[in-house]
Amino acid sequence: MSTPIAQPKTLRSVELRTTELANSVDFYTEVWGLRTVEREVDAAWMRGTGDNHHVLSLSEANANGLGCISFGVATPEEVDEAARRLESRAIPVLEGPGLSERPGGGYVVRFCDPEGRVIELAAEMLAVPPLSRDEAVPIGVTHIVLNTADVDAAVAFYTDVLGMRISDWSEHQMVFLRCNSYHHCVAFNSDEWASVNHVAYEMPSVDHFMRGLGRLRHHGMLPMWGPGRHGPGNNTFSYFTDPARLVCEYTSDVQQIVEADHLCRVWRRVPGLADLWGTAGPPPKELRADMSGYQDPGAFASHPELRGLIREPETVT
Repeated sequence: MSTPIAQPKTLRSVELRTTELANSVDFYTEVWGLRTVEREVDAAWMRGTGDNHHVLSLSEANANGLGCISFGVATPEEVDEAARRLESRAIPVLEGPGLSERPGGGYVVRFCDPEGRVIELAAEMLAVPPLSRDEAVPIGVTHIVLNTADVDAAVAFYTDVLGMRISDWSEHQMVFLRCNSYHHCVAFNSDEWASVNHVAYEMPSVDHFMRGLGRLRHHGMLPMWGPGRHGPGNNTFSYFTDPARLVCEYTSDVQQIVEADHLCRVWRRVPGLADLWGTAGPPPKELRADMSGYQDPGAFASHPELRGLIREPETVT
C-alpha cells in the first residue's frame, strides 16, 4: 500500500450544483437553519453554528450535481506535500497548490477521483466566530453519501490515496469511511452511476434534532424518511429534499470511534438495522429516486481528457 497523499482531519464543506439556486438559498437559510456569509449572482456560501467560514455552497447549474468536497488538513506544507504525491501517482491536479481566491480563502489543492468528483484539501481557511448552540440549527456538515458504479474502486481510492479508514459495511451495498473519530465523513452506495445521494447536517443533540424537525413542521415540511436511528453509525436520521430535490438529512449522536478498539462490521440490510428505533419504516420510492439522482460526470464535463487517466489503486485496505 502506498503512503496516502495526506491525512484529512475533518470534512469542512460541500459544494453542490443546483437548478434552483434562489429557492434553495431561501430554504437552507430560512427553513433549514444555515446563515448566508457571502452571496453572488450565481452562488452562495452558508455557515452553521461552528467556526467554519461555510459548510455549504451552492452554485447555479443546468443540472444538479456535486461541485466539490472540501477536507481540512493541518498546514499549508501538508497541501504542498499532497500535491507532490499526487504528481508522483500521476493524478492530475486541477488547481493549486496555492492561495484560494474563493470565499473562505485558504491554501488549497484540488484534484478529482476516478469518477470525476472534485476533492479539495485546504489549510488555513478563514474562520468565523462560533454561534450559540441554543437554537435547533446545524453545527455543520457531518457526512456526505455518494453513489458509485464501483464501490470497491471507490474504497480503494479513498483509503489508499486519502488515508481514510473503513468503519463498517452494509453488506456489499454501502461502505462507511472516516477521517477522524466520527463514524463516517464519506459513505459510498452502489448504484448505476456516480451522483450525490445526500448531505447530512449535524445537530448538537437528540433534543436539537427533534426541535429542528418541529421547526420544519411549522414550515409545512414533514420528513420523507424518519425520524429514526441507523445501525451503522448509530446516528439519528430524518431525510428531506430541498427545492431542487437534492436530499438533505438532520442527524445527531454519530458514533465516535476509538481507533484501538474499533472492529469493522458487515451489517445485514434488514429494516431492524436500517432503523434501530423501528419508527421510520422503509424509505419510500420517491426518496430512493431522489437519492439516486442523475448521472454526474463531475470534473469530466469540463476536463474530458481526464476520464480514464485516474486509476484506482490495486489494493483495498
